[in-house]
Amino acid sequence: MSVLSEPGFKLAYEAVVDIAERQNLGASALGERFMVPILGGHFEGERLRGQVLPGGADRQCLRPDRVKELDALYEMQTDDGCVITVHNRVLIDEQAPGGRYARSAVQFKVSHPRYDWLQRRVFVGTLESLRPVRDAVKIRVFEVV
Repeated sequence: MSVLSEPGFKLAYEAVVDIAERQNLGASALGERFMVPILGGHFEGERLRGQVLPGGADRQCLRPDRVKELDALYEMQTDDGCVITVHNRVLIDEQAPGGRYARSAVQFKVSHPRYDWLQRRVFVGTLESLRPVRDAVKIRVFEVV
């Protein structure tokens, strides 16, 4: 019988993702809806690096309790040509005790065995706005080890 240890975190990569202006999609029963188009960017980590491809989007819902749910779907292309689909679900609470809370659960779809490890582990992330300096966000993704 094996004993489970406390999980730790290892930085998988950091990405800077360029974004367009937020588009209002109107109200729903669950809150105000928005979409933020993803324009491109870059990412780099110990085991992968490359470009964030344009064409993805971040769908957002600002709930009545002022917590924001983000559901981003986009692609990244590694320097050696592998396209990785990223699904990043983020929860942002600007009123959290101790300051802003922005954490995510990240999943990947890949077709190259070199990056199969992305589909075989759990990943969590952080999100930081780079505005007003740049219309972009910084995403840090950590492998749960």
